[in-house]
Amino acid sequence: MNNRHPGESTGRRCGVFVAAVLLVLASASAPAGRAQTLQRARPEAVGLSSERLRRLSEALGGYVKDGRLPGGVALVARRGKVAYVEAFGRRDREAGAPMREDTIFRIASQTKALVSVGVMILQEEGRLLIGDPVGKYLPEFRETTVAVPKQGGGYEVVKAKRAVTIRDLLTHTAGVGYGGGPAHDRWEAAKITGWYFADRDEPVGATVARMAALPFEAQPGERWVYGYSTDILGALIERVSGLTLEEFLSARLLVPLGMRDTHFYLPESKAERFAVVYSATEAGGLSRAPDPGGMVGQGAYLKGPRKSFSGGAGLLSTAEDYARFLSMLLNGGGLDGKRVLSRKSVELMTADHLNGKTFRDGQGFGLGFMVLKDLGTRGAPGSVGEYGWGGAYHSTYWVDPKEQLVVVYFTQLIPARGLDDHDKLRALVYQSIVD
Repeated sequence: MNNRHPGESTGRRCGVFVAAVLLVLASASAPAGRAQTLQRARPEAVGLSSERLRRLSEALGGYVKDGRLPGGVALVARRGKVAYVEAFGRRDREAGAPMREDTIFRIASQTKALVSVGVMILQEEGRLLIGDPVGKYLPEFRETTVAVPKQGGGYEVVKAKRAVTIRDLLTHTAGVGYGGGPAHDRWEAAKITGWYFADRDEPVGATVARMAALPFEAQPGERWVYGYSTDILGALIERVSGLTLEEFLSARLLVPLGMRDTHFYLPESKAERFAVVYSATEAGGLSRAPDPGGMVGQGAYLKGPRKSFSGGAGLLSTAEDYARFLSMLLNGGGLDGKRVLSRKSVELMTADHLNGKTFRDGQGFGLGFMVLKDLGTRGAPGSVGEYGWGGAYHSTYWVDPKEQLVVVYFTQLIPARGLDDHDKLRALVYQSIVD
């Protein structure tokens, strides 16, 4: 697949690649004392209560004691400082390995936020506009089709009423699902269903190119449809930048932000820090997911083909790394003297772009994540302007600019049944604010 941006010279493409490699090498050889950890503080120093945060620790420990969670890591940062980190339960129950703060988790759809930032970086460099049609960079998307259900069963395939734009992909209004729509038979025949890419023996660009020929679930801009939009954005980043998605994110985000434990595929040296996946049973217990087992198992992150870099669900990370990324957004695009985005790009990302389209009560959607519009309509603690999302392995995160708050919660459970830990986390974080 040709990864060259239209009109970009080979020399420029090579220059970008060399610059990216030099940046990665410079990071690898940087002095050990370089700040890579968010500053820690006593909860009281940032307006939180240690006593009240113990309620959160007790609640998390209770889920482990009751056998409903294997373990996890919860992190709360306020005013730029980490005030609470709790590693609870076990990383591997059968081996008796305890969960640690530096445990590495599959973050699945929490990858989407990083890739969305990657697109905004390219806009800031003048290399694309989010209002551009996707087909300008990925010709396969110049003309797309939509499957329309027929009365009495079946569907017909019609031409899209307009071109899919980059903004459509960022807001999940492109009409692209995960292969389960009216034309699911065609998506299944193409072997493009579900969000798991780690076992694919082809580059993500090749998969996305095949996607373009399949009927989508809705007309572009018609409604919110969750699916492969961010995987398409990953392929677009590769085409525009001339780098693989792994190279681009490393050079523009991971290295500058000091996210040393965030990878698409795990180095062997970090295998002992990788959290084991469990599944909630119908009886209320936990079972170890199969190895490798694909998306619901231990996966191909260690021994797989390592060819497909999924922009929608491919990354692995730690709570500390992800908190650094979110802190950059909270700070208006910079962290530790390194600027990733302008403040105005972050403002655009965290505004609601749905223009009244049906989504969730009290919530809208920005460029990569949910944004809170009405606190009372949602009915859970938080602040208007909060933004966040989660991942398939039962992880979640949010940023509350009003309270200067970052929350990261990682565990490895798929499927999760009958759990209220996300709601308890939210309630117990906010009740700990005492200023």
